[in-house]
Amino acid sequence: MSAGTVVLITLIAYKLLLIGIGLWAQKRTRSSDDFFLGGRALGPVVAAISYSASSSSAWTLLGMSGAAFVMGLSALWLVAGAISGMLVAWIWVAPRLHKLSHAHGLVTLTDLLLPGVEDPLWRRRIARLAAGIVLLAFAFYVAAQFQGAGQTFADTFGLSMHSSILIGAAVILVYTLLGGFWAVSLTDTIQGALMAFAALLLPLAALHALGGWSDFVEGLQAVSSPEQWRWSGRHSGLAALGFVLGIAGIAFGTFGQPHLLVRFMALRDARALAQARWLTIAWFAIVFGGMAFLGLAGHVLLPELQNPESVFFALTRELFPTLLGAVLIAAVLSAILSTADSQLLVGASAVAHDLGLNARYPQYQMWISRLAMLGLVILAVVISLLLPASIFDRALLAWSALGAAFGPLLFWRIVGKSVPPSRAFSAMAAGFGTAIWCHFDPGGWLEATLPAGFPLSLLERMGSFGLGLLILAWPSRQRAILGAGDSRDIPTTTA
Repeated sequence: MSAGTVVLITLIAYKLLLIGIGLWAQKRTRSSDDFFLGGRALGPVVAAISYSASSSSAWTLLGMSGAAFVMGLSALWLVAGAISGMLVAWIWVAPRLHKLSHAHGLVTLTDLLLPGVEDPLWRRRIARLAAGIVLLAFAFYVAAQFQGAGQTFADTFGLSMHSSILIGAAVILVYTLLGGFWAVSLTDTIQGALMAFAALLLPLAALHALGGWSDFVEGLQAVSSPEQWRWSGRHSGLAALGFVLGIAGIAFGTFGQPHLLVRFMALRDARALAQARWLTIAWFAIVFGGMAFLGLAGHVLLPELQNPESVFFALTRELFPTLLGAVLIAAVLSAILSTADSQLLVGASAVAHDLGLNARYPQYQMWISRLAMLGLVILAVVISLLLPASIFDRALLAWSALGAAFGPLLFWRIVGKSVPPSRAFSAMAAGFGTAIWCHFDPGGWLEATLPAGFPLSLLERMGSFGLGLLILAWPSRQRAILGAGDSRDIPTTTA
């Protein structure tokens, strides 16, 4: 049996398992609350691992190992930065968001952004703007995931890129349509566990192939340049910046990612949240730490490797038999699928719930949600096939735009600050528009005025996020909507 056949059989069995989970989850999905939040009964294991898998994509397995291959020991700063940034979300954001969500029956991020807005006109304006931002950003975000899955299929089986994208999109759509949030969370848990398995097994196999820890250290020192071996120098300076960005990325990005924040809203209680926090820390340490070690070990075992981001696949072929290698390839696909399915679900909620269609047509709630998801998949497939761009470029655009649009207002909300409806609308629009402009602007005048090597992308993210905060903080005499500390009820119908 050829290697390609074994890989194909393994992947088919794995995808059938995911679809089976979708069929099982369908029996537990009776309302839109079940479909979008799993009945607010998410346990710590599913919440932690599904959050971790959804926050990661193929770059975690391929990009992190490739960075360590190139940067050497200083890449460990990136691991510390990623873990530190995640802690901000779970220690500071999660408990506040969870409390608000359960106390007021919030279903989506837009519900949280609209407390106390009684004017129907402003409710419609804010809800429509938020839904439009989510749909536009996620269309490009999901397109990036489809491209990643397509490239993996194409490289493994020799299929055309178009066929590979369509296959990956079809699998994701089927199990997400069937079971909604339960299906997404459970499949993400399996996919996240598979990623952790790969991040443990492959580094251990590489260490064994090197002959043990002392041989690894000696070999790494022999193939490393002075900058790769020490903690100071050009590459480690970039890695230290990566540490800062890992923390800042939460403030400027994760505050506005609906597909991650929804996990905090769906947790069943505070105890489950505390347990999930520790599980998430462990997952991040295993996956990011394992991939960093793999890149370092790959530099010793395969010093002539031309593409550092292929070190995961190169070592898989070198160290494992075909069947086990197929499982590890499935781990890469899992990283991609676990991000796309969560985004599809949140995109569907923007149409069905935030635009008020479920409230207007209650007898068709499930049909509306599923048709919205189908439409988003079609749009993402069209973008991935007809508008070529790099995966990283698309993912960065969506991440930055969502963070700048929703992050400042969410931050304002959970710390108990008040803001007028018009100010909330302006902050969302300005943050989103600035993020889009910064992404497509070639940076001419900024590059001309900044010193060489200045991290322009960091300045752009800080600027778009900071603009939203500035608009919210500007003194106003208008009637403010409620802050997090108010005791009055928060209406959740957004249109």
